[in-house]
Amino acid sequence: LNLLLLPNAQLLVGELAMRTTSGYLFGGLAAARTGTLHIADEVLSGGLSGVAFDDTVRMVSRVTQGCQPVGPARRITRVERNVVATLDGEPALDCLLRDLALDPAEPRKALPRLQVTLVGLSDAATPSVSRAGQFGTDTRVRHLIGIDPRERGIAVADQPEPGMQLAFCSRDTEAARRDLVRICTEIREELEPESLPIEAASMLARQTAGSEASGVTTAGRRIAGAVYVSCAGRGGPHFGGPSAELQIVRRALGDVPLTGFFAGGEIARHHVYGYTGVLTVFTAD
Repeated sequence: LNLLLLPNAQLLVGELAMRTTSGYLFGGLAAARTGTLHIADEVLSGGLSGVAFDDTVRMVSRVTQGCQPVGPARRITRVERNVVATLDGEPALDCLLRDLALDPAEPRKALPRLQVTLVGLSDAATPSVSRAGQFGTDTRVRHLIGIDPRERGIAVADQPEPGMQLAFCSRDTEAARRDLVRICTEIREELEPESLPIEAASMLARQTAGSEASGVTTAGRRIAGAVYVSCAGRGGPHFGGPSAELQIVRRALGDVPLTGFFAGGEIARHHVYGYTGVLTVFTAD
């Protein structure tokens, strides 16, 4: 994904979500090493395409995060375009170095650590970090693309606004694996509460304490098929082997039709995410 195009993609997705009754979209942005293309009756290089479902098609969708916060969520108090100057009134770079336990007098020596650090952004009224220490569903992970040692600011691959919340984070394979199992178990419990094994139900109770769930309870229904969209930055290497991530989904959901693809940005509700997975299951009697 061209990071410069991300704000435009977010605007398109938000506008399209407003045109739907539910306000919920799911899918992903085209990803390629060169030009990105998609097919909607013809080969296209821009815009959005997809399928609209009416209310007779019932589904449940969840977002799984792939990053772990390394510090508290703070309020953005001054920002200019994509450069965050202050967080809670403090220089943003000082907050970053403090969270990473790095020497604030030598920010350039900290570059190797900074290169693997990301930021989680969430809206002003949305909790960024849950009580379990995990990112909430609406948190969008973005790259940290620069620092300003003189002005003590940081540059992120988005255009955040004053009042938004920001938390520094890093990729965490075990946290991503646990969260992926959590959303699968959560969906199965919502659809088939009577048949969920005791061990899985106990794990669900522990892992989802204080978490948010979207969707309408549809007890007694079965999974007719599922679509899983994963970030191109996750995949086999991150989970330990080819198709390892999809195998986790298959084991957790059971023997159901399953398809999906890797994306340059994952779409859920009215947001464009990064380093996440979006699992949507279609249900039937």
